[in-house]
Amino acid sequence: MSDVGRPFHLGYFTGFVPDEWNGPLASGGGDFWNGHFYVELAQALERAKFDFLMFEDAVAIPDTYGGSRELYLRHNFVAPKGDPVPLAAIIGYLTRHLGVGVTMSTTFTLPYQVARLCSTMDSLLGGRFGWNLVTTAGAGIAENYGLDKLPDHDERYEIADETVSIAKALWNSWDEDAVVRDRENGIYADASKVHEINYRGTHFSSRGPLNTVRSPQGQPVLIQAGASPAGMDFAAKHAEVIVTAVRGTEAMKAYRDEIRGRMTAYGRDPDTCKVLFVVTPIVGRTDEEAQATYEALLSSERTALDVLARVSGWSGHDLSQYDLDEPLPEMHTEASRGILERLAQWGTGKTLRQCVREMGFSHDCIDLVGSPDTVADAMCAAIDEVGGDGYLIESPGFQPSRVFTASITDGLVPALQRRGRVRTEYRGTTFRDHLLEF
Repeated sequence: MSDVGRPFHLGYFTGFVPDEWNGPLASGGGDFWNGHFYVELAQALERAKFDFLMFEDAVAIPDTYGGSRELYLRHNFVAPKGDPVPLAAIIGYLTRHLGVGVTMSTTFTLPYQVARLCSTMDSLLGGRFGWNLVTTAGAGIAENYGLDKLPDHDERYEIADETVSIAKALWNSWDEDAVVRDRENGIYADASKVHEINYRGTHFSSRGPLNTVRSPQGQPVLIQAGASPAGMDFAAKHAEVIVTAVRGTEAMKAYRDEIRGRMTAYGRDPDTCKVLFVVTPIVGRTDEEAQATYEALLSSERTALDVLARVSGWSGHDLSQYDLDEPLPEMHTEASRGILERLAQWGTGKTLRQCVREMGFSHDCIDLVGSPDTVADAMCAAIDEVGGDGYLIESPGFQPSRVFTASITDGLVPALQRRGRVRTEYRGTTFRDHLLEF
């Protein structure tokens, strides 16, 4: 069957970060850290029938750009940031259908610890929890955990593979029918159906079993964003949602085809994994209004600083030392390679200033600017060309706002629903149900 015209998936990507507190229509900050803003966001996404809301996370305040934390804190680039796990639990209690994904590092979280936490969260959310797997990159993080430096890039993926393999074994250490609740004989769980895993690897070992019951989904939905060859291989082996920020429909299609091929090589059905493309739709009442908003955002000093500061933090290279009117010299990084390559456009001769402007909001696979109908048509055309599977939406400058959220949930999504391209009702009950619906 042709993929053209098929429904596609929608996720929303943010962090537990301040909202657009100093914008002209912003909240002004307030008691932001009580989580109410994000509960409202989740409820709006659920009304719009999104598949899921995903929280990124980081565990250090960068000091890469200019050798200081000052810029990051002044403009709340990356920091401050709250732990999203307890926030996800609150959101789970106050929503009924929306999946909630949370980022946790495989480098700094022990396998048993994360397996137990994920199982508990999936039970609390009634089968709507997801784990965004990251290997952790960026300056200052290793020192916060008592290490001199991060393991190198490929070793981090080896650690990640072992962590996830142990976690999967632990999630399966309880059979589906292990809990019997036999009142007559006074038996809560059948011990013959709860098993040790006795895993011994290069980096970790675990006896098992988990001391938590099997969760509604059996295991959380696994999410990953692999850009390097090692990252793509890891994603193809384990992930059910794969996120990418490759630029342009040709690269989007090539990435998806490559991932699906790698999944097949691992004996997995590629249709059980959804590839989502990162976008920041700028939606206005008219094309002209949206274009004016887009140009104002792109030309602002804050956007340029945001791109440079974030890429500096992610890559570990201080980009403040380079001339904006010269091409960025080629460099190696053990951190986030894909994002640095995306910015630099090595071999094109473009200046750093040009590259910063073209990078826009740091991540976008395609530019989406216009009225709800214009943006909806562009999204449909791109996904049809690529072959699937959906989009992960984030806000400009990674600063969520009620205005941006409303432009998506009350403007763009209805236009997509009128075209029959996104759901109008939930048919399943779990995060995985949403992904496998189409």
